[in-house]
Amino acid sequence: MKAKLRGLRPDLAPWRSSRDFRLLWGSGAVSGLGSFFTYVAVPLQIKQLTGSYLAVGLTGAVELLPLVVFGLWGGALADALDRRKLVLGAETGLGLLTALLLANSLLPHPLIWPIYLVAALTAALDGLRRPALDALLPRLVRHEQLTAAFALQQLYYSVGALLGPALAGVVTAGAGVPTAFAVDAASFACSALLLVRIRAVPPPTGAEKPSLAAVLAGIRYAWSRPELLGSYVVDIAAMLFAFPIAVFPFLADRLHAPWALGLLYAAPAVGELALSVTSGWTSAVHRHGRMLVLAALGWGAAMTAAGLVDNIWLVLAALAVAGGADMISGTARSAIWNQSIPDELRGRLAGVELLSFSIGPQLGQLRAGGTAAVVGVRGSVWLGGVACVLSVGALAAVLPRLLAYDARTDPHVAAVRAQREAAELVA
Repeated sequence: MKAKLRGLRPDLAPWRSSRDFRLLWGSGAVSGLGSFFTYVAVPLQIKQLTGSYLAVGLTGAVELLPLVVFGLWGGALADALDRRKLVLGAETGLGLLTALLLANSLLPHPLIWPIYLVAALTAALDGLRRPALDALLPRLVRHEQLTAAFALQQLYYSVGALLGPALAGVVTAGAGVPTAFAVDAASFACSALLLVRIRAVPPPTGAEKPSLAAVLAGIRYAWSRPELLGSYVVDIAAMLFAFPIAVFPFLADRLHAPWALGLLYAAPAVGELALSVTSGWTSAVHRHGRMLVLAALGWGAAMTAAGLVDNIWLVLAALAVAGGADMISGTARSAIWNQSIPDELRGRLAGVELLSFSIGPQLGQLRAGGTAAVVGVRGSVWLGGVACVLSVGALAAVLPRLLAYDARTDPHVAAVRAQREAAELVA
């Protein structure tokens, strides 16, 4: 029994073996927690200024194009420049943008257009940062520790997603939206201080210079691997149809529980945290494609339940189940990506991945707001969940290579493992 319980505990090997991973983990934990304050404050402020479902959902639309352009270009930069410096520069810029939101919120009559402008600029900087951040991880931990390292990152994200929205809800209700922006700005400053201490991570030997041709080479590589494409489209479908975050301020009102707004944002993190603290079993999973599909189906089913029930506590429970499914889905995707993509392409493929798990949520916010305007808030939530289940089921039927993926026998995984072992011998 004790052995089984030990098998459920998070694998701490990356923490023990890599000082730089500990610094990266700490940086992500601090800035991630702070970002949830803005995550809650922005839609709440837009709701207060406009009272419009669509106006809140439009934040996803204004973020989409910058994410597409800068995500792909950021991937090419991550393969050609020092990845740590890219992350540090983007993190600093994000802190400055949050300070602009703070300044606007302190005006006697806050303006709506600066919120959308900052949302677009934030998406651009995030597009530059995320590929470098994702490509940084495989250089800081051993190949066999990648799944455990991602699970540990999910742990801090889950804790942040649980505490951040709940605290943000209390702060915005008691001290106002400006205080939430101030907390986030301070978190970026603390994160930058930790990132400065990580060793330099120069580009791989013979790295291509950033160019359109380099970006296209990364896209062609992704296109050549059906299991990678499958991981992208399944995630896009799940988020496009079943990501109702934009309507949470209205859902809280519809359920006669405005006091629970922070809890609605935090509820998925309860499930994520429960799975994260028992994530030891994920290191033993090898069929990551099947793991991804099953988790996406669970996400959609849980969102369907969240829209159908009208009791706030049952809604929160359904969202918690959805969060657990999302944690499993993220672990599966990360395992496929980190274990099977060569280092010289890692940044560009991270840019493609950024699009896959960002386009869905951005369009999902617009879908949720637009659908709510037609069928109501609860209808928007449960119809999206049903559409998610149907679309993921259809995709699984036409993506046999994704379902057949096995890390023990995949030739791409074997090649990346050999590449990493050779680099460690040279070091």
